[in-house]
Amino acid sequence: MTLLYDERLDGEIASVDKSTLMAAIHAEAPALTLLAREEDLRPFECDGLSAYRTLPMLVALPATLEEVMALMRVCHAQRVPVVTRGAGTGLSGGALPLAKGVLLVMSRFNRILELDPDARLARVQPGVRNLAISEAAGPHGLYYAPDPSSQIACSIGGNVAENAGGVHCLKYGLTVHNVLSVEIVTIEGERMTLGSEALDAPGFDLLALFTGSEGMLGVITEVTVKLLPKPQVAKVLMASFDNVERAGKAVGDIIAAGCIPGGLEMMDNLAIRAAEDFVHAGYPVEAEAILLCELDGVEADVHADCERVRELLERAGASEIRLARDDAERQLFWAGRKAAFPAVGRMSPDYYCMDGTIPRRELPRVLKGINELSATYGLRVANVFHAGDGNLHPLILFDANRPGELETAETIGAKILELCVEVGGTITGEHGVGREKLNQMCTQFAADELTQFHAVKFAFDEHRLLNPGKNIPTLARCAEFGAMHVHHGELPHPELPRF
Repeated sequence: MTLLYDERLDGEIASVDKSTLMAAIHAEAPALTLLAREEDLRPFECDGLSAYRTLPMLVALPATLEEVMALMRVCHAQRVPVVTRGAGTGLSGGALPLAKGVLLVMSRFNRILELDPDARLARVQPGVRNLAISEAAGPHGLYYAPDPSSQIACSIGGNVAENAGGVHCLKYGLTVHNVLSVEIVTIEGERMTLGSEALDAPGFDLLALFTGSEGMLGVITEVTVKLLPKPQVAKVLMASFDNVERAGKAVGDIIAAGCIPGGLEMMDNLAIRAAEDFVHAGYPVEAEAILLCELDGVEADVHADCERVRELLERAGASEIRLARDDAERQLFWAGRKAAFPAVGRMSPDYYCMDGTIPRRELPRVLKGINELSATYGLRVANVFHAGDGNLHPLILFDANRPGELETAETIGAKILELCVEVGGTITGEHGVGREKLNQMCTQFAADELTQFHAVKFAFDEHRLLNPGKNIPTLARCAEFGAMHVHHGELPHPELPRF
């Protein structure tokens, strides 16, 4: 199995007795709920990447801001690491706890504090579910745009930590484009506000820096998000293709023609069959690939865009094109796509969900490469893509009960990510790096860049107590992985401090 944690990052972490730590925390926050028995800790041993599991030393379930601040002060003073967890739906091991640390679970921060339809914003606590924001805003004709497939369960705090996307982010942006401000607590237990309700805030853009920082810079305690008016009209075209590469080329053709759909998703035959068996969305199970293209706006524009996209799809070689008859069928088409991950779980005892991003023009090449890797290593791969923005989600099917299959799945996943980098892309689009992609960070970035990442971490968290061992590999790890050149036993720029 992949080496998940680099023990060199443990240098600042003290060895603290559990009962002593609990006593110190309760002295500062008497009402704070702490879990310490193994049977209570077991439900928190992993996030959505369940292949990797660790029991935390303690689980903290704060209900107030003061409890969060008190916990952070104690952990900072005693050099105890803290991993923050939301709903636990992450897929990169970002919320994987540490055996020597505290797991800070923010699920009790689950209230919508303010919804202002005139200002088109909502102020929410980090444990509020993504979908709950749109449900609350719906009666005002508004909604929150980023819609991860897990939106029924995932929390907004986790969305900010991972800069989550979704099927409609091609047109309306990722989390970073839809958040106005966040309230955070630092490792020292101090409160900070990043961003503002205005269009801009003075100073460095720390809000953008914090969004996607994977719990390494602070603990989110409040989020202010933008709300958008619901489109007047939304229509979905479903195009079938008898060739996966041809479907990939059609994606580039649509964007190149100046069309920006509300959503542009792609599924290959394995994913189509799984979703159809699960949801009965009316998908063509004989197709090698389908594209779902949603166009929204005012009715006249949507009608014209539908005709234009239909022509592009026909020219790209679509074997069939269907327009959703009504809103119910439109939602059914999307239900099949959003249920693709759990649906694929019915086809295999286990699957490994990858997440990389590529330039759209490289989609046919990367699809071909994934198929070749599948054939070489003997494991099936179901492909589900946010095709419009080049965000890939290959699902590698395996059986963990068969010796070596998990390791083979990891190898395929690593090679897919390295292929993404090779064609000019990146190793993640929305799932984050977490523990999963540490080695591929060595492929993506040079030594100088990683050194700067560590410097940013140091500025917020001098003793490396917030989510240590995640996101940014040590330079020594990269050298061992073989992705960084070491000359005469020295890393590049040996005079620079290695935080």
